[in-house]
Amino acid sequence: MTRRERAAYVDRRLAELYPETPIPLDHRDPYSLLVAVVLSAQCTDKRVNEVTPHLWALADNPAGMARVPVTKIQEVIRPCGLSPKKSKAVSELSRLISERHGGAVPRTFDELEALPGVGHKTASVVMSQAWGVPAFPVDTHIHRLAKRWKLSDGRSVEQTERDLKKLFPEAHWNQLHLRIIFYGREHCTARGCDGTVCEICRTLFPARKRTLRR
Repeated sequence: MTRRERAAYVDRRLAELYPETPIPLDHRDPYSLLVAVVLSAQCTDKRVNEVTPHLWALADNPAGMARVPVTKIQEVIRPCGLSPKKSKAVSELSRLISERHGGAVPRTFDELEALPGVGHKTASVVMSQAWGVPAFPVDTHIHRLAKRWKLSDGRSVEQTERDLKKLFPEAHWNQLHLRIIFYGREHCTARGCDGTVCEICRTLFPARKRTLRR
């Protein structure tokens, strides 16, 4: 198969496996989604979903959260890891959203990425999942599978994002990035598949002899 043929198969098969693409992070609005994504860095979605109800009990809007002491935020989000850095980011981004954006989460990449703790991947998640803007956030699962399926050479997350955007229809990006994540968690895991085990790896590379660990 060519790279484009592999991409077409992945797109089609994942749509069959995951016709619905629920957002893994529990949230009520763009603000709660943004904070949840910030907390999810180097942390599982399950853990974030366990922690955020306690955080929303302190405040569930930017103006309210900006008034909560950083130490209190840190205490609540400690199970998510990196709590000193994340608590400061949550506090400061809440203040800036309240002061500069009228309490509403920005709707552009530039404005989102200007907020503390918000990199391109986080901004891409919010743009795609909160606002429906086509984006292709690349997490560790997507980066690993794109290289494993030879959709990208895996030199960098940035390169993987560029490659995937060229291969897949823009209208599919928002659902497809979630489908790849779901598949990477359930079937083509870092330890459970070495590039020769799961259905998609076997289909794309039936003659593959050398195992892949990343």
